[in-house]
Amino acid sequence: MMDFILTYSREFGLAFIRIIEEMSPYLLLGFLFAGILYVWFPKKKVYKYLGKPNSASVLNAALIGIPLPLCSCGVIPTGISFYKSGASKGSSVSFLVSTPQTGMDSIMVTYSLLGLPMAIIKPIIALFTGLLGGFLTNLFGKNGSMNDSSKNGSAVEENNGNKSLLGMLHYAFVEFLEDIAKWLIIGLIIAALIDVVIPDSFFTAYLGNEYFEMLLILVAAIPLYVCATGSIPIAAILMLKGLSPGAAIVFLMAGPATNAATITVIGRVLGKRTLFLYLVSIIAGALFFGILVNNLLPREWFTDPLKYFHSEHHEHGFLPYWLQVSSSILLSLLILNTIITKYRKKIASLFIKKSAESFKNNLNMQDLHIIVKGMTCNHCKATVEQNIAGLGGVNSVNADITTGEVHLSGDNFDLKEVKQKIESLGYKYSGIAK
Repeated sequence: MMDFILTYSREFGLAFIRIIEEMSPYLLLGFLFAGILYVWFPKKKVYKYLGKPNSASVLNAALIGIPLPLCSCGVIPTGISFYKSGASKGSSVSFLVSTPQTGMDSIMVTYSLLGLPMAIIKPIIALFTGLLGGFLTNLFGKNGSMNDSSKNGSAVEENNGNKSLLGMLHYAFVEFLEDIAKWLIIGLIIAALIDVVIPDSFFTAYLGNEYFEMLLILVAAIPLYVCATGSIPIAAILMLKGLSPGAAIVFLMAGPATNAATITVIGRVLGKRTLFLYLVSIIAGALFFGILVNNLLPREWFTDPLKYFHSEHHEHGFLPYWLQVSSSILLSLLILNTIITKYRKKIASLFIKKSAESFKNNLNMQDLHIIVKGMTCNHCKATVEQNIAGLGGVNSVNADITTGEVHLSGDNFDLKEVKQKIESLGYKYSGIAK
């Protein structure tokens, strides 16, 4: 029994290392592109190009969303902020559909594990499905926007931090990595487990029907949360086990673009009809492109890049092995840094909370902690802080995504107004922290 456990543990470890070695150089390059886009992209002006319920706004939204480094948790507050700042429902849906499916980091990792054809097809699919969702919403949804003229677009998340080279690198390799590190690790672990546990040619031997594969993957992927980058190693291993490229396309689309929380928020903020059209565009697009890839494109385009998983020397493309190893070490150190940083932030948050309690005797100053559910990344944190900070009487706001607590201080601010603002952004207000 002990030998069996040791054997599988060794195989799991080797599979995990093999995958991260292939991903790391491209992932680090993708993080760099993500930092460049975030720091120097003029987000505050974006909503001006999304306001009209026409085809141009839908196209603009999809083109803007494809390269952005936002997963399905981060895209929700950003998309809703666009909507509340004057963007039409059609363009908002286009942005919400196209953005989480891909991104510069995801494109680079897709090339490293799944090859150039898949890296090209993914953004094309994201563009198509974004356009489909936007056009359907313009045709059949209730058009219009929720322009908050009193804020004049202030709901749009804007990076007001350091726009220098150092600020860009900090976002790319600290803040952004902190957002996806958890899901990236989970994706790598799942991929390594599948590689070890599921036998080769499992899908062709036990299912044998590519259409059934796509439907099964679709049902599993829609409620599941998985980021675009974290889904790629899982898709690669599933294809090694016999999953068709078309079914892998379905997983890579539906997994990142939807999850239970996203579905709930869109239904509440944009309406049930818009939610229905949003899901139709993703499901129809996933199945359409899955069938298209399986029947019209050469299978070798998608299977040949996977051969490196069985290579003794892990050679792939033009990258030397020393670069893969050094990149994987650097990535591991960066992920370790995010874990330590999160732990330190949690300790600091507890200290601030205890310190704030000592000032309760100041009757002219409100100082309290509230619970906000649904914050999962730094984009969520920035959205909550920036929107609440704009309310009357609020002097400072500090949100902690690890505990879900938001520390408010100010002079006679209205807690009901704070609650309304939080819920209008798609988060859940859960009362004052005990």
